[in-house]
Amino acid sequence: MRKEPRTLYTKAVDSLVLAVDHFNRVWDRGRTEAVLIMLDRAFELLLKAMIVHRGGKIRAPDSSLTIGFDPCLRKCISEEPLRCLTEDEAVTIQNLNSLRDAAQHYFTELSEDLLYIYSQSAVTLFDKLVSDVMYIKLKDTMPNRVLPVSPKPPRDFGLILDAQFGEIAQMVAPGSRKRLDAKARIRSIAILQSSLDGRKSQPSDRELDGIVRRIRDGAGWRAIFPGVATLRIDPNATGPGLALRITKNQGEAIHLVPEGSPDSTVIAVKRVNELDFYSMGLNDLAKKLKVTAPRLLALILAEKMQSNSDYFKLVRIGKGSFKRYSPEALNYLHRRVTEVDLDDIWERNRPRPAPRGRREAIPAS
Repeated sequence: MRKEPRTLYTKAVDSLVLAVDHFNRVWDRGRTEAVLIMLDRAFELLLKAMIVHRGGKIRAPDSSLTIGFDPCLRKCISEEPLRCLTEDEAVTIQNLNSLRDAAQHYFTELSEDLLYIYSQSAVTLFDKLVSDVMYIKLKDTMPNRVLPVSPKPPRDFGLILDAQFGEIAQMVAPGSRKRLDAKARIRSIAILQSSLDGRKSQPSDRELDGIVRRIRDGAGWRAIFPGVATLRIDPNATGPGLALRITKNQGEAIHLVPEGSPDSTVIAVKRVNELDFYSMGLNDLAKKLKVTAPRLLALILAEKMQSNSDYFKLVRIGKGSFKRYSPEALNYLHRRVTEVDLDDIWERNRPRPAPRGRREAIPAS
């Protein structure tokens, strides 16, 4: 391994060890904040190590400064050959970053169970990534005994939040003087929901007050935080610990958020019906844009739109497959058809005569 990725990896492990050391310390002062900050630093350095290891760049053009957390995460989930994260793994890392923002710039409170889940799942994911991408075994640089320790490791994410919200309901009851403490606990869950929604923001006092009112009115946490309700602890996780993953059997879909979107995280979990989102076929697009379907398809292929999940998806229903396009594809094409020469694109991409007088068919829409 070259020197730069090896050095970045070593610094990442240093931060991971410090995070675990702070988790296991007997002194509580600043413990949660230290764990979150060091875990976040560990993953940012690891992402940079993996990018450099695979030949990517971590410095912005015309700058000596390295890129930040969000660009690193984007590269590792979307750019080939740098791509090394699954959607679930990206959500786990993204949530750590959002919690670190709250811990460093304001304050938040995590229950012991949640802090353990986030810490242990981070070690598990770190071990998996260094093994899969850099071909290093974490145990060779960090002893197996250096792990977050819990006397009662939690096994059900929903039960943990059931118990936590039972306590919060008592803290916000009329006559209680623990409203601020309750809002600190709610903040950490609201941050997780915001991260899943693709919003990089901290909940305002007004938003937290609204959640408190809903809790007083009897609303459960699953109704208040529907995205969080899709999370579960994976009982089959490999590596030292456990993993926090997104269940997709309830209609959840994960999308890459366009770069530059205001106040957005890199990825977002949206509850969508695929046929509602990818609502048009090629002929529907051609009719709306008032161009012929073959010429429009030539433009789509030239722009490689079928490789972008924001624009295109092959939707499978039963044994059938349907090529579908989203409203975002329509908006993009509406602009492009006014900027390009469709006749020229058609001429360069149209079917050519095949041997023996037969013609090649243009690829299916």
